[in-house]
Amino acid sequence: MSDWSRYDESDARVRPGKGSRPRSKRRPSHDDAVAGVVIGVDRGRFSAVLDDGTAVTAVKARELGRRGLVVGDRVALVGDVSGADGTLARIVKRQPRQTELRRTADDTDPTERVVVANAHQLGIVTALADPDPNPRMIDRCLVAALDAGMDALLILTKGDLGSADELRAAYEPLGVTVLVTTMSTDADGTRRVDGIGPLRSLLTGRESVLVGYSGVGKSTLVNALVPDAARAVGHVNDVTGRGRHTSTSAVALDLPDGGRIIDTPGVRTFGLAHVDPDHFIAAFPDVAEAAAERCPRGCTHESAEAGCELDAWAHTEAQRARVESIRRLLATRAEGESW
Repeated sequence: MSDWSRYDESDARVRPGKGSRPRSKRRPSHDDAVAGVVIGVDRGRFSAVLDDGTAVTAVKARELGRRGLVVGDRVALVGDVSGADGTLARIVKRQPRQTELRRTADDTDPTERVVVANAHQLGIVTALADPDPNPRMIDRCLVAALDAGMDALLILTKGDLGSADELRAAYEPLGVTVLVTTMSTDADGTRRVDGIGPLRSLLTGRESVLVGYSGVGKSTLVNALVPDAARAVGHVNDVTGRGRHTSTSAVALDLPDGGRIIDTPGVRTFGLAHVDPDHFIAAFPDVAEAAAERCPRGCTHESAEAGCELDAWAHTEAQRARVESIRRLLATRAEGESW
């Protein structure tokens, strides 16, 4: 007789399933976590710098859930924070953000995207030629800076190719600091950015983000401000007037005398679907003052025919251009109110 005949059902032992153990609601406190800031994001890997200066590579811990991380985020890290080759730390906490620079794909897209966090000021980089400046893009960036609670700088590049007078006249009366840089060539053929000193002074000690079209010279500025940055420099297409994307992701770089600049990829559009329409006018103090003094209560600023007094106020070309820009933003928002 087989030995198996001596066993029946009572002898069987069922191994408990994994789900039979009650899950603990306790989570690690991570009291040993160290503080740092995210300086780069690349396909699920995060470059961070600890407060002691150590550079580490990290992944996002599961307990963060879907909470996104962007360049500029202050975070807490655990695990291997030595920064040695091949090691990975874990980001277990994101500190509350002080500022968020956000944009949408267009003015009718309800999905907003945080570009950078915790920056103090926005540097709007615009070429005076090749490609030509776009005041409407500048206006959009000013609105985004106001909405984010950031200061704004207008940085005009390629001053050797065009005049800055018109843009100075349009934006300096709004309280926007306007800076101009030019390119020159040394006797040995080395290209140099002139006029970088005043810009460096305004960036030192602060967290600043640079935004602009491809081809306007952001990477050239970054290389002049941070000599070891080695950011790729592109060229403008002679036919389309557009530059090629040379920066593929945002990255934060330490300035020699303190502070950081964040170089972002060139943008084609800067959607403002997330911005309160009231901020469209508030971004331009002269227009906001005129609207408060002249326009009837509840004015939508749609047109003079609808009762708006901004047309009667706008005497200069720059003032008329700002009123037109604001109306285009408001009209686009009105078209997208159904989402």
